[in-house]
Parts: sequence; structure tokens; C-alpha cells
Amino acid sequence: MNQSRSRTPRRSDATRTAILDAARERFAADGYDRATIRAIARDANIDPSMVMRYYGNKEGLFAAAVAIDLKLPDPASLSPDRAGQALVTHFLTMWERNEVLTALLRVGATNEAGAERMQGIFADQLLPLALRVCPDPEQAPARAALASSQLLGLALTRYVLRFPPAVALAPEEIVAWLAPTVQRYLTAPHPA
Repeated sequence: MNQSRSRTPRRSDATRTAILDAARERFAADGYDRATIRAIARDANIDPSMVMRYYGNKEGLFAAAVAIDLKLPDPASLSPDRAGQALVTHFLTMWERNEVLTALLRVGATNEAGAERMQGIFADQLLPLALRVCPDPEQAPARAALASSQLLGLALTRYVLRFPPAVALAPEEIVAWLAPTVQRYLTAPHPA
């Protein structure tokens, strides 16, 4: 193998990166329905045909642009009695640093492809954590959905709708308010 090839990034990699960066910004700013391949290509300073070449269509581009690894704590390393605090702290840190999550939330609330993407992230990444900490594995999907309702509700009010009181809360306050509720959803006895 030619070693110079392995050290030098290929031009196609730079083009893909430019397209994905432009797509993330455009989807965040305009939402899924109003974002266009032409606008994304213009933002990336390339021809629209290149976007189609790499991603096929708008749906393919969206899926690639919002491929998100939540980097959740390893379920095996998570203490069940601290799961709520760990999740709220982790999600808050992710939302503060990652505008792609905000874009995905906006699109997920208004578009079927976005909703399906959010559901996939939920099933693949959050559900395994809930399975590990909840007392009854059969209840894990419902418990994970309830925890998600709190986390996504916070994200909606703080990062999308930007309710002034939600924006003004310090991260420590959010964790103090939300962690006990998320903890209860994940580990408390079933209320029946």
C-alpha cells in the first residue's frame, strides 16, 4: 500500500465533509422541508450534482448529516441508583455542544424522516441503557420513553423554542430538577 495515500486526505473526503457541514447548518436553520440540495451545495461551494452523487437524495443526505452517536455511558458501568443524574448531565452536555441534536429535534417534530431517525436513535442507544437499570426488562421501553419525554421536553424549551426561563437555568439547576424525575422513571416501582 502506498503510504503517502494513507497520510493525505482524499479530495472526496473533504468534499463529503463540506457537504455534511453545510447540510447540518442548513437543516438546523431551515428545517428539513425548506432545506434544499441547491442551497446546501451552494453553502458547500460545490455543484448540486456532487451532493446527489455522494448521498443520492435529500433523505440520504439528512440521514448522513444527522448520524448521531449520543456517546451514552456504558450501561455496565452505570450505577442504577445514579442513572437519572448521569443521563440528564450527559444529555445536557451533548445539547450544549452539539447543534446537530437541535436540528434533529426540529426536523423530528415536523417530518416523518426526522421522526424515524429520532426513533432509531432512541431504540439503538437509549433503550439498552434503560434495560440495564430498570427493575423489569419488560417495562424498559415505556420507562425509556418517559425519560426521553423529559430530556426532549427540556431540549425543546431550552434550545428550540428558547423559553427565557428555561434558557436562564444553570446546568446544575437543570440536573437538580430533572435528574430525580428521570431516575424515578427508570428505577421506581411500577405505579400500578
